[in-house]
Formats: sequence, structure tokens, C-alpha cells
Amino acid sequence: MASNVVSQKAPGVLLTNEALYKDRAYKAKVPGTVRWLEDGSGYTALETVDAYKDVQLELDELGEDINPYRVIVHYDPATLERTVLFSLAQLTPAGADQALAIDDYQWSEDKSQLLLFTDARKVWRKRSRGDYWILNIATGELRQLGGEQREPSQMMFGKLSPDATKFAYVWRDNIYVQDLSTMEIVALTTDASDTVINGHFDWAYEEEFSILDGFRWSPDSQRIAHWQLDTHAARDFLIINNTDELYPTVSRIPYPKVGQENSAARIGVSRVDKPKTVWVKLPGVAKDMYVPRMDWANNSDELLVQQMNRKQDTNRVFYADVHTGDVREAFVEREETFIEDVIDPEWLESVDAFTWTSERSGWRHIYLVSRDGKTFTDLTPGEFDVVEFISIDEENGWLYFIASPEDVAQRYLYRSRLDGSGQVSRVTPAGLAGTNSYQVSEDSRWAIHKHSRFLQPPVYSLVSLPDHTVHHVLEDNAALARKVAELSLSEVEFYEVAARDGLRLNGYLLRPWNFDASRKYPIINYVYGEPAGQTVRDVWDEARSNWHMLMSQRGFVISSVDNRGTQAPRGHDWRRSVYGAVGVLGSRDQADSLKAICERWSFIDCDRVGVWGHSGGGSMTLNLMFRYPEQYHVGISRAPVADQRLYDSIYQERYSGLLPDYEEGYRLASPITYASQLRGKLLLMHGTGDDNVHYQGSERLINELIKHNRRFDFMSYPNRQHAIKKGEGTELHMYSTMTDYFEEHLQGADAE
Repeated sequence: MASNVVSQKAPGVLLTNEALYKDRAYKAKVPGTVRWLEDGSGYTALETVDAYKDVQLELDELGEDINPYRVIVHYDPATLERTVLFSLAQLTPAGADQALAIDDYQWSEDKSQLLLFTDARKVWRKRSRGDYWILNIATGELRQLGGEQREPSQMMFGKLSPDATKFAYVWRDNIYVQDLSTMEIVALTTDASDTVINGHFDWAYEEEFSILDGFRWSPDSQRIAHWQLDTHAARDFLIINNTDELYPTVSRIPYPKVGQENSAARIGVSRVDKPKTVWVKLPGVAKDMYVPRMDWANNSDELLVQQMNRKQDTNRVFYADVHTGDVREAFVEREETFIEDVIDPEWLESVDAFTWTSERSGWRHIYLVSRDGKTFTDLTPGEFDVVEFISIDEENGWLYFIASPEDVAQRYLYRSRLDGSGQVSRVTPAGLAGTNSYQVSEDSRWAIHKHSRFLQPPVYSLVSLPDHTVHHVLEDNAALARKVAELSLSEVEFYEVAARDGLRLNGYLLRPWNFDASRKYPIINYVYGEPAGQTVRDVWDEARSNWHMLMSQRGFVISSVDNRGTQAPRGHDWRRSVYGAVGVLGSRDQADSLKAICERWSFIDCDRVGVWGHSGGGSMTLNLMFRYPEQYHVGISRAPVADQRLYDSIYQERYSGLLPDYEEGYRLASPITYASQLRGKLLLMHGTGDDNVHYQGSERLINELIKHNRRFDFMSYPNRQHAIKKGEGTELHMYSTMTDYFEEHLQGADAE
């Protein structure tokens, strides 16, 4: 990748942690969540009433699980004419003094009814438990759903049947169906227990397969297919809350760790008028397999089910007969290492085929697969990765997707022909370097386009496709852009260096604001390094970049490098190269890159090197501080996986292998193994309520450091979850502590 320099002028305003994390003075604005209408008439949005916008901002910052009042509006994409579809008065139940506080909504397919989701509460990290109401568009009648089961905020994943006559939902781990004419409720499943879950998932499935909603209506509205998880074999992890009550309270989460027993998943199908379950007859022992995706196979008689083995190197795709439960194999996707793409196929209307994502060519491509599974047509040919599937314009024969063939730090919209002719063209105009994302209408004629760069806040525009003409700017964040332009900032340079084996690594460098090449500056390396993410992006990354700008103002060089194995769009072999050695090769690449940039830029003081990261980046920070103590002098590790054997089975076994086969690899890749080699200054930070990377790992690491008489600093955040965000003052305290730690121990140059 060619060097790309983005500049800002100095001198100017100096940032403070209070401005960033208390006043939120540099927070970008985001347009209201939109939903494109299938008929192409425009989109609807859920918008906070003006009088409550300040309240909404405060609640968002505190991470509260409540919303102020919102109205539903319609926008015409051609004119941007705004029409309030449902006012607060229309969203006020009969006899109530206040309107419903709406979290989400969905239209029935015939647009005759509107399903409203209210009073949502978090389950782990998503607001997936709440109440449901149905609004009849013609009559204006507003009714609460759930009958006698209307406990506050306890219903999950409610959805209307395709014919809009019924409503299905999960309550207390069973699935129920309510008739919208009689309001009668029928239990579709009745076998839920402390260990049996119907219609949703355990922690590991939700986190690692990105799936929450566990049931699907058939196209003819006659049946529901659902997941059932038996969690009895997966041991509970206990999270203790010591602060909210007089005595500690305990939360139990079925959490399968590496090498331990998993939950067993199976698929059931029931007629809604005769609730008797037909179980799909998948092969193998259920607790040793995964079922990460399932949906109707473009008809109401068959399901398309994906089943992966525990090693996650084989994904078998089956058709399941919903009348008998019998299955027949369509095709198999295999890898020598692991498969990580589990995506719902998109069926076409004009041909009996569906889209499929695969790396069988050596690159992540989108294929069109015939129904019999025998014909795979590559729709995105070329030596590049597809980053994201966007939409299908079947009428005009186009597939839209995100890629960046020439620069892995960028993101652009492309399109290719659905006939497989190989015609691929870029849609994003040349003048929009940086990161571009799109929310595209059902007919692929319109899109809400978001564009940003490393030092440029996002701009949201309504564009037509494929010409990419901007018709309306929805949010330009102009005020924020002016404030950023007034900051004392220097240059961001995107660069490449070589690892010891010659493999090129991508990085970026943010210089101190009043940069003088004759001086020596301490450096702070921001790291992640796991297969789940990429740090070297030309994008407005508000969660981290704002603090990095602050530290650059205080005299630090800020750098980041993506080691091999990260999520960069660099092909199959790049991502698979760390299999069985996550943490070993990655930390070696990071150390190699530091050596290379120290040799390239004389202004970097390589006797004053800091490193920090969160989650996988916290683990990488520990690996660098322990394995390469002569290179890294000060580290801040947030929420790290200190021992890979403590993390969840789905993620860790995917990239590190099964424990019986790779036990030594787990030991060598885990930073705790090398804790005795710590020589520099280390600050460890962790939330005690972390349900993802458990506080347990940091406690074990602390014991190991104590055993070897290694001095370190520690900051725990009571009951905070993995992100360490929720709770008044949390982010301000955390980033202020980090600032002070690097300034004290790296002796950063004062801002001038």
C-alpha cells in the first residue's frame, strides 16, 4: 500500500479528557435509525422528539436501558419531504397519560400493521427483552400483546407472521403464538427449563456466531422453525456483584470454555395450528457440533441448515424436510484450518439459487449457488476480498458489495454482474478516499452513505445508485469538523514495514502536533492483533482516535500495526497463517514492526516505548510486555485474555485448534506463561462484571505476577462489563488514568 499522508495544521485547541468523556464535545452526530420500505417509496425513521434530545444523549452516554419518547416519520428520498406517520398522541395507549417509549418497530409485509417494541432491557449487551404493542394502521387501534404473560420487559424477538395475522415471541425460554384477531395465545414449545432454551441462544452462540433471534416464520405463515439449546453440559460461569446489594448477588451464565462441554443445539419445526415439534435429523452428536445458521429454503417445505463440526473446519449444508425431519446434504465447505464466514444466504427470485460466501479461491468471494449445490458461480472474481455483502439488484442484474482491492485501510462500494460474467466496477467516486459504508434500499436505487477519514468526522448523505449522486446531506457533522480543524494536530501517515520473513505489514503513524524531526519523541503503540479485528483503517474511530489525538498533543507518537492473522482484507492465507499460534506470530510481527519503524524514523525514541490495547489487544499488550521486555517499556492492558484456555470454546478453538491437539500451543500463546519476564511498568485494567473476558483471567495473572515478585499496577472497575463504559464517570476515569500513566512513566513531552 502506498504511503498516504493526511495533514492537519497547528497550533490550535488542546484536548482534555473532560472534553472527550464528560462533555462529549467531540462526539459525532448520527441520523436516526432508518428502515427502507420494500415498495421503494422511501424510508421510515424513529426520531427522538426535540424536547427530549438532550435526555436521549444523556441516557446513551450512561448506557441506560430506557428511551425517551420518539415518533415515527417517513422520508421521500427524492425530495426529503418529512411526514410524521405516527405522533406521540397516536403512540399513547388508551387511558394512558404518556406515549410509549419506542425502542424499535417493524412493518407487517402488507403495511397494514405496525409492531412496536418498547421498554427494552439488556440481555448481556443487546436490548433484546421488552414489551410489544400492535398498531392497526387503518383504525389507529393500539393494543398490547402477550396477554396474561405481560410481565414488564420480558418478551423477546417478537415478529409478525408474513400474512400479518399472528404474532410470535419468546417468553421464559418458550415460543408462543398470538392470534391477532382473537388475541388467543398458544404455546408452541413447553419444555423450557433451567437448561433448555427455545427460540434464542446461550452466551457463546450470541457472541461468536452473531445470532440472537432463534426462530423463523415459514413463508406461508403456517409453521415456525426454531433452535433449541440444551445447556446442561455447559457449566455456568458465576459473576459476583458486590456493590448493588447488602450481600453479594450472583449471575449465572452457561459459558463453555476451551475443551469443556458445549451446549447441544437442534432444530425443531411446528405447525402453529397443531403445536407438535418435528425435529430435524442432523447427523453427529449435538453437543460436539454447531448449528450457526438456519432458515427457510425459499419455500415452506424445506429448511436450509448449516452444521459445523467443533473444530470448525467443515460446514455441511443440508436441506431438511419440515414434514419428516429428514435431511439431505447439499454441499460441504471445508478448510484445513477454520471457517469463519457463517452468513445467511440470499435467495434470488428469478432463478432457484442463493448467494454464498466462501474463501475457496484464496479470497473471500460471493458465489451464486444452484439449489442442488453443484454449481458455484463466482460473482466477485479477482484477487481481492469482499469485506461485506450489501444488496442485490435483481431487476438490473447487479450485486453490490464493499471491498478495497488496492488499499486495505480503505473501504469502497463495488458492484458486479449477477450473471457471473466477471464485470466488476467501483461505485464509490474517486474523491471519497477513506471509509465508505452504505444502507441500501430494497430495490438498490437509493442508499444512505456514510463517509469518514482518520481525522474527518462522518458525513451522512442520501445518494442514488449506481450514479452515486448526492441528493441530500442528512448529517454533515460540520460543527464537529470545524472543531477538529481547530485542534493542534499534526500528520497521519499510513505506511508499510516488513516482518523478519519479508511479509509486509500495514501501519499508521500520528505525529505529535508541534512536530520537530530533530527531536526525540516517546511512542505509544495501539494494538489488537486478533483475527476478529483490524486497527489500521482510514476511518473516524471515535472510541479510540479521540484519545490518540489527545496523546499526540501531549508529545507522543501514536502508531498501530496489523500483524498477520488480523481481519484485514488480505486474503485467505493472511488470515489462516496464525492458526494454532495466535499470540505467538502476532506478537513477533508487532516486535518486528517496532524495530523497523525505529530504524526508519529517527525522531522516535525507542528507549521510551508504550503499548496498550483492549480485549485481544489487552492480551497482545501482555504478550509484548512479557515476551519482548527489551523493546516495550510501559504497557496498559485492558480486559485481556491472559490464558487462552479460559476463553469461550467457539472463538478460541476456531483459531487455536482443539485443546487435545494443540495443548502446547495454548500454553505458548498465552501471555500468562511469560509473566515472569515482566521488566517494564504495567497497568492492568478490568471490569469485575465482564461476561465476555472474565475477571478470573486477570486474577490468575495477578497471582502469577505475585509469584514471580513482579511489580505492576492494577485498576478494577466494579460490575463494569467488557467495554468498561457503563456507569457515570467510567470512561473519564479510565482514560484519565491511562493518560497519567503514560505521561508519568514515558515522560511525554509537554504540549507547546
